[in-house]
Amino acid sequence: MDAIAIPAPPAADAGRARLKMERERNKLEKRLMREAGRAVGDFNMIEAGDRVMVCLSGGKDSYGMLDILLKLRERAPIDFDLVAVNLDQKQPGFPDDVLPRYLTELGVPFHIETQDTYSIVTRVIPEGKTMCSLCSRLRRGILYRVADELKATKIALGHHRDDILATFFMNMFYGGQLKSMPPKLVSDDGRHTVIRPLAYIKEDDLIAYAQWKAFPIIPCNLCGSQDNLKRKEAGRLIDEWERAFPGRIENIFNALSRVTPSHLLDRGLFDFANLRPTGVPDPEGDTAFDHVDPQPSPSSACGDEADDPLAERAVRFFRDGPTR
Repeated sequence: MDAIAIPAPPAADAGRARLKMERERNKLEKRLMREAGRAVGDFNMIEAGDRVMVCLSGGKDSYGMLDILLKLRERAPIDFDLVAVNLDQKQPGFPDDVLPRYLTELGVPFHIETQDTYSIVTRVIPEGKTMCSLCSRLRRGILYRVADELKATKIALGHHRDDILATFFMNMFYGGQLKSMPPKLVSDDGRHTVIRPLAYIKEDDLIAYAQWKAFPIIPCNLCGSQDNLKRKEAGRLIDEWERAFPGRIENIFNALSRVTPSHLLDRGLFDFANLRPTGVPDPEGDTAFDHVDPQPSPSSACGDEADDPLAERAVRFFRDGPTR
């Protein structure tokens, strides 16, 4: 008599699904911590004694950044402070009670800066035009002032890998420049250091993390929500390439950290005018007659292999052992 397969009881299926979800979430959190730790370490974003002003908008990226920095602080070999700052721009429908309640429950020091930039932007910018240029200038000036008042030594913004790539494509396609969004910079007034701890992190991971943590997301009808933004066009391009050519976007991102000025055309970066043969072999010299296809690099600026020993060793920002 043939054996009859007995389906697993629903409880067993639910248990396996729960274990699988827990494993995936554990991998996700480890990947986020690793990539943020690598970025902070690679660019020396946070130093001992820093007071980091974490700019919190109420979106998934800034919530994720705050959560990740809190966890990094527990594991870091140095002491530093965090203070969350939100700029309430008085946009219609903005729930001004959400962030104070969330941050109070979290036990994070915070400051809410209220400035009616929304009415200024909507009055000055014609309807249908993008608001980014004026909006960002107003925000930047206000946040720099708040950083001074709070005695913050670093200003942390929640831009991620895909933001950096979108900026690169926008500058190349529309501005004719090879220029991106740096992971660390000094403000135009020369007084503030701005950092982007999520520089190595993919947006999809931040979306999954926000869904898991159930952050109280606050919708925004300014900047990034406008459909006619060139940034959205660049974002769609990134998504299309990611689906059609897996690995291409990661290679482009890695290329931003592997620049050879002698093989570009910028005379300000390389002295072409005074270039002369020296008789000494140069590994960066011209190999134009060697038709060799480029090979993928074994190292990755934003690798997502959880068991990659090279990636693990790169996390200099962490320490082993108990958290403080």
